[in-house]
Amino acid sequence: MSWRSESIWIEFIVGSRKTSNFCWAFILFFGSLGFLLVGTSSYLGRNLISLFLSQQIVFFPQGIVMSFYGIAGLFISSYLWCTIFWNVGSGYDRFDRKEGIVCIFRWGFPGKNRRIFLRFLMKDIQSIRIEVKEGIYARRVLYMEIRGQGAVPLTRTDENLTPRKIEQKAAELAYFLRVPIEVF
Repeated sequence: MSWRSESIWIEFIVGSRKTSNFCWAFILFFGSLGFLLVGTSSYLGRNLISLFLSQQIVFFPQGIVMSFYGIAGLFISSYLWCTIFWNVGSGYDRFDRKEGIVCIFRWGFPGKNRRIFLRFLMKDIQSIRIEVKEGIYARRVLYMEIRGQGAVPLTRTDENLTPRKIEQKAAELAYFLRVPIEVF
């Protein structure tokens, strides 16, 4: 999602609040809760889950292992729910030709560096770079090369843009910023 005028381009970045993250957090939570309930029911000798007989699982070692997996899964699920709640990775990229400034803002984890705000002068932008790695784990990332400071990623690394979309996005941005495109 983006907003453009003649002199300002604002690109909104989606953070952790994606459908896939919600699905994984639910699946992990309920799966680990099931493991924990089966492990606990084997310890108590009672059926906490009506679909599964607790007498079939011996507490040592199977019940302990299932309880451990359940607790570990609940921790990972809690981490996912926190990233979704805090919307880690969301933010915006603002390119302002009138003022000659590029601002990049992202939300991080709570703490000292919760707000990540970068500001660059447009005259320091050397190019827009497309990095493409094909294969099983294809990766297509758009970078902004800053003179003396290196590359700043503009797209998420897990954002699976088609080659056509990333080329189009790079071309539009390079045209707006009046800089060349590099492909790696």
